[in-house]
Amino acid sequence: MRLLILGAGGVGSAVVKIAARRPFFEHVLLADYDLGRAQRAAAATGDPRLAAARLDASDEAAISRLLTEHRIDAVLGATDPRFTMPIFRAALAAGAHYLDMAMSLSRPHPQDPFSQTGVKLGDEQFAMAADWERAGRLALVGMGVEPGLSDVLARYASDHLFSEIDYLGVRDGANLEVLDEAGQPMFAPTFSIWTTIEECLNPPVIYQAGRGWYTTEPFSEPEVFDFPEGIGPVECVNVEHEEVLLMPRWLKAGRVDFKYGLGAEFIGVLRTLHQLGLDSVVPVRVGQAMVSPRDVVAAVLPDPAQLGDRMRGKTCAGVWVRGRGLDGRPRSSYLYHVVDNDWSMAEYGCQAVLWQTAVNPVVALELIAGGVWSGAGVLGPEAFDAVPFLDLLAGDYQSPWGIREL
Repeated sequence: MRLLILGAGGVGSAVVKIAARRPFFEHVLLADYDLGRAQRAAAATGDPRLAAARLDASDEAAISRLLTEHRIDAVLGATDPRFTMPIFRAALAAGAHYLDMAMSLSRPHPQDPFSQTGVKLGDEQFAMAADWERAGRLALVGMGVEPGLSDVLARYASDHLFSEIDYLGVRDGANLEVLDEAGQPMFAPTFSIWTTIEECLNPPVIYQAGRGWYTTEPFSEPEVFDFPEGIGPVECVNVEHEEVLLMPRWLKAGRVDFKYGLGAEFIGVLRTLHQLGLDSVVPVRVGQAMVSPRDVVAAVLPDPAQLGDRMRGKTCAGVWVRGRGLDGRPRSSYLYHVVDNDWSMAEYGCQAVLWQTAVNPVVALELIAGGVWSGAGVLGPEAFDAVPFLDLLAGDYQSPWGIREL
């Protein structure tokens, strides 16, 4: 397989490190608007199959040209979701398969944002599904960890654990800490703050059978969820996320939601950013320059990719499934995947959150390259058999998943 990775930030650089260990790649091109960043990430692997290029992810025509010039089989978007659609359209034009970890952006309902959906996450991509089907190419959307692995786990539960599902609740939590130079905990997001602001301050979407998709207030319905493997209780709140838009398309469930363990401090920071207008992506004039407030926030915070050696703890992604088991009796199970930062740093030199996100598209690409996963159109992870994915993740990739009965 010949792969283009667009974006050499934390996740893109982690994808490169994982891909360098997999023999099914013939050629991997890492492209970024910052050529030096892409070159450093590619060179760090020491793998001659990897190369770097400069590319603006907003330039659809340039992406198509690069895909054609390098005879790319598949493109992976590892940028923030502002650039999802240019990459998506360019891949279709060039006849390449497509994967992303963040779907096309939503736009809140103009009159009733906290009750009704407007443009939903992924709507722009699903509107082009017929074009992908006619082209005979696969657009695998939402194939990170959340969305991504959580969706695979939900498909596994539907196929192998439950005869009827009342509830699919994605739960994301961690006990990760970032330490300052004095060894004291400090505020530093472990994932892209641009994306985090987008998903946390938009109206969260919930799916209810018979009602469909609807929205609620940000940070609503707080609950304490007890995460496994020593992470423990974490308060989780409703957040906008792709799983809620993906799972009901392929899986039958009474309700689907996503709750994120943000913590009181992080919620307070996000609310303050919103009150000050610093979450806005609309450029404002500062002296002679026009700058987006959100881009400024991202620029002044530490780069998540550089925090690994100052982090400690574990991160957990999973889905809480309630309904009736195969025996017809009530069942409540949490299917999950945990990554310890000490392990991911020692094994890959990547901090846990970025590695956990990056490994899943690589596993999916291996299944696509081997013909185990195949299809045409715009499809989510739920559209595929979960067993080969989970077996490969726990086996060759040495990253097991688990089930806790609740």
